[in-house]
Amino acid sequence: MQQQKVLINGKRLKETLEKFADFGRTKNNGVTRLSLSEEDRLARNYLRSCCEEMGLEVKVDDMGNMYATLEGTQEKQPIVIGSHLDSVKKGGRFDGVLGVIAGLEVVRTLMENNIKPRVPVVIANITNEEGARFEPSMMASGVLSGKFEKSAMLQSTDTDGVTFGAALKAIGYEGDEAERLKEAKAFLEIHIEQGPILEHEALTIGVVECVLGMVCYEIEVSGESDHAGTTPMSMRKDALFATNNLITEARTKLNSLENDLVYTMGRLNVHPNIHTVIPNKVVFTLEARHKDPATIKQVEEIILGLTQSPANEGCEVKATKLWGRDTVWFNEEIVDTVEQATKSLGYSYKRMVSGAGHDAQFIASYIPSAMVFVPSINGKSHDEDELTTWEDCEKGVNVILETVLALQAE
Repeated sequence: MQQQKVLINGKRLKETLEKFADFGRTKNNGVTRLSLSEEDRLARNYLRSCCEEMGLEVKVDDMGNMYATLEGTQEKQPIVIGSHLDSVKKGGRFDGVLGVIAGLEVVRTLMENNIKPRVPVVIANITNEEGARFEPSMMASGVLSGKFEKSAMLQSTDTDGVTFGAALKAIGYEGDEAERLKEAKAFLEIHIEQGPILEHEALTIGVVECVLGMVCYEIEVSGESDHAGTTPMSMRKDALFATNNLITEARTKLNSLENDLVYTMGRLNVHPNIHTVIPNKVVFTLEARHKDPATIKQVEEIILGLTQSPANEGCEVKATKLWGRDTVWFNEEIVDTVEQATKSLGYSYKRMVSGAGHDAQFIASYIPSAMVFVPSINGKSHDEDELTTWEDCEKGVNVILETVLALQAE
């Protein structure tokens, strides 16, 4: 006879999610809770109070990351469950916070079922994942993993000129470097998908294998400004016409690559941007994401090829690489454990990739990590219309709980 599964309290999970949404709730039932804001301070204080009610000590490191530990019966590296409490402006109720509350709900469930873990379990809130107030995004996990220099991050300013360091002190969450997350058995992050795939395929769980590698270029097209009414078409060097040709060429060539390649031309600036003047310069961006570095290399070759394109209308074309990142593959054993946990619960799922960045991708560089996705209705995220069903939230956190129990047994 199969042993009955330990499951979380779905009603309590919903109530907790709604309570956190009160810290920055917008008129349209979204959330604005920028990092290190008053709303963030209140959410942090509430998380602390929830943890302390269970008898957990909350520790804070020098980047404001919070850690609450349910001690294990053995001195072992912990299993960490975490994500972020900060949001973008007019964001949603689920992005980030679901991953923090998941840790809270898992620990609550263990305690009320009198399950004393062999391996300690840590609830983690990672500071400033969004980068909506202080750039860059994933700031604190970047410092933890050695990707970013702390000194530079402390000097990052918001639009009012307030530094990250000053804001951290102001809300009372500047802790001790000695408390940083340095090692763990596993880091688990549950997150809304932020895309339409799971809902479109009528699946409940995404077992995330990797965060896609990506590359971003800025392409500058330089022509000549002349009078829009007096210059014959054959004598023009129109930077916008050339840009139109180059975008069409790029799309045609990129569409011939792998069908799961995604690319975006998200910014385009036309100069001098006057309707009676032929444009003399256009600057636009092209970013692309894919798991295979060979495909990313092909993308870069296509972008660089635009600089010599015969479709440039006599204009000069320059391509500058702004940045790129390699695909981050999550720990195979932990991912397999997540998959087995999902199967054992009888939930529909697929293995998938993440096109968006998450704290887990940086933490994965020094701690075995994995992610779980739950569906986003209409693929909405970073938007007040962001929505995931309460049932899917509950099932996703059950997968985290079952994964924790499986890792305890190893």
